[in-house]
Amino acid sequence: MTYKKIACLGECMVELSPLDNDTYASGFAGDSLNTAIYLQRSLLQRPFKTSYVTALGADTLSHKIRAFIASETIDTSLVGTVPDKHPGLYSIELDADGERSFTYWRGDSAARKLLKGGLTAEQQRQLVEDFDLIYFSGISIAILDTQSRQKLLNLLTAARERGTRIAFDSNYRPALWESEEVAREVIDQYLTITDIAMVTFDDEQSLNRDAAPEETLARLKAKGVAEIVVKNGSTGCLVHSAGFEGLVASEKVETVVDTTSAGDAFNAGYMAARLCEQPPETAAVFAHQLAGSVIQHKGAIIPLSECPTI
Repeated sequence: MTYKKIACLGECMVELSPLDNDTYASGFAGDSLNTAIYLQRSLLQRPFKTSYVTALGADTLSHKIRAFIASETIDTSLVGTVPDKHPGLYSIELDADGERSFTYWRGDSAARKLLKGGLTAEQQRQLVEDFDLIYFSGISIAILDTQSRQKLLNLLTAARERGTRIAFDSNYRPALWESEEVAREVIDQYLTITDIAMVTFDDEQSLNRDAAPEETLARLKAKGVAEIVVKNGSTGCLVHSAGFEGLVASEKVETVVDTTSAGDAFNAGYMAARLCEQPPETAAVFAHQLAGSVIQHKGAIIPLSECPTI
């Protein structure tokens, strides 16, 4: 059987999510890993293989993270090791409406050294040569230094020239960037090699001062991105691709518990459906369904039994 191979690239961290009485449950998550997990789950029983690309340490938590990723039937052969570094950590706080805020401890994490001792030359070759689709986010590149950002851009460009499709969510987090100007410049560079852009309007409004989702869509089209999704919360999303452009509405969720990883799950659902050759509007409907399931549970990763599949 010939498998389609997908790589999701970024950072996995230790997650502390609130329980009752000011206590926290620990887990493992990160925007690109959340997407990898929901992508793999959406494609169960189908001929697809998802790999996760990151760097971890040699400590106990890093070993547990590797085991956790593998437990989701995700390939870990491109998880590099930086022996003197450790995973990042973040905590979640929720308001009465389920909206979340985060506190991070990730300034010296192993993932920041992904291309400075994390991935071997052979692993970098595999990233360029072995995949049908590579997904990453603005967070994936924001944590890297300038030299590593350029190196990753070169690797992804080489992969694309070999036929790999590149999927990207700008996922703008101001605290991770040196400045807005640097963020815009770097993200625009990566958009030049992007085949599928899945962005959130709030992020684009914050970084680019877009007045409406339609303005975001027009700007990304002008940059030459062939397939675009502009997510806009409960309103739904704008989709543009060959043969279709329009709003795909989302179904109303009566009880929102936690919006953590909603966008990550949407990206996974959209890519999963497109990999199964469903049209963009159908892919967006499935993506909304998956994200709608995720926001009805606490934490980034919900029980497998609650996840819809293609």
